[in-house]
Amino acid sequence: MKHPKYVLPVIVISQFCCTSLWFAGNGVINDLAHSFGLDGDAMGHLTSAVQFGFIIGTLIFAVLAIADRYSPSKVFMVSAVLGAAFNLGVIWEGNDLSSLLTLRFLTGFFLAGIYPVGMKIAADHYEKGLGKSLGFLVGALVVGTAFPHLLKDLTGAYPWKSVLMATSSLAVFGGLLMVLVVPDGPYRKAAQRTELSACVSVFKNKEFRAVAFGYFGHMWELYAFWAFVPIMLQKYGLSHSTANFNIPLLSFVIISMGGLACVLGGYISEMVGSKRTAFIALFLSGACCLVSPMVFDSGSPSLFIGFLIFWGMVVITDSPLFSTLVAQNAPAELKGTALTIVNCIGFAITIISIQGITAIMTITESNSLYVILAIGPILGLIALRKNISLLIPKGA
Repeated sequence: MKHPKYVLPVIVISQFCCTSLWFAGNGVINDLAHSFGLDGDAMGHLTSAVQFGFIIGTLIFAVLAIADRYSPSKVFMVSAVLGAAFNLGVIWEGNDLSSLLTLRFLTGFFLAGIYPVGMKIAADHYEKGLGKSLGFLVGALVVGTAFPHLLKDLTGAYPWKSVLMATSSLAVFGGLLMVLVVPDGPYRKAAQRTELSACVSVFKNKEFRAVAFGYFGHMWELYAFWAFVPIMLQKYGLSHSTANFNIPLLSFVIISMGGLACVLGGYISEMVGSKRTAFIALFLSGACCLVSPMVFDSGSPSLFIGFLIFWGMVVITDSPLFSTLVAQNAPAELKGTALTIVNCIGFAITIISIQGITAIMTITESNSLYVILAIGPILGLIALRKNISLLIPKGA
């Protein structure tokens, strides 16, 4: 079925604009710490607050089947506007840690109506070539997630509040663009009622479970890596006098290169299959976790940056592929619910890894710290290897 050529670009642009809310707090974390007297571990807590909000949001969205019962574009728009409002609340001068955590939690809550719902909209428009389409979509998420770091670098001469104002403005624009330009897709099959059992029933499919567990392993590593990229750069710079890093700009480059990797992964998956491509990407990112101590100890800043860029690419390449496989192995009328509940569980896992590393950093400065991120990829690979034949050459 043919689609207007503008549909996918509009979904991608909207997703980029709205997901810039995700790491808006991380982009100005030093300014927040200075302005509101936050402790050194505030970044981990603020990041986890967004993740926790996203988890609760996805759980409610999934249980109520919101993205399947109502127009996904309208759900996307309402979520974008509300998320932008709570993101903007961070600039209030009367904030303290509790109010900041609450605002970031609520921002994360409404991101549940943006990221998985954006994937649902794409899945409703594209049946064939969904892996490639979601590659562009998740690529937009990656660049949107990294964008606050670039904004911080570009607006260095302006108050830090400008980063929050810019990301909120982008989110409102993205939400309006989606609802005004993108209609409900031809493959959308609306659910007629809320099915509380749907969140469990989708896991009865053996292949669905396998790809979901692969996604969970991927998520253990992904957001912890993204959250701590600035910390990695800062620590390396302090340990090596030859390293003079522009941390906001490099953080943007390292994270945003994953967007290109998502697009490339989508094209590769059309040749060798989504399952095999996801397996290889998960293997490579797990290997990066394991060899990271040696690279962190190296005296070559160029090698270190090159390694982080490569890690930043392979750590996200499998994400749109897993989402494609989740959508393909879920009933059509529960596609949005399936994507949302898998996201919910995956992001719950990110809190554990982020908080775990935050806690360990208070007792050790060892460069071996990030090896524990390999736990997720290893378990994900086991699930994929055990349950999915990797010999299917194409169209998997």
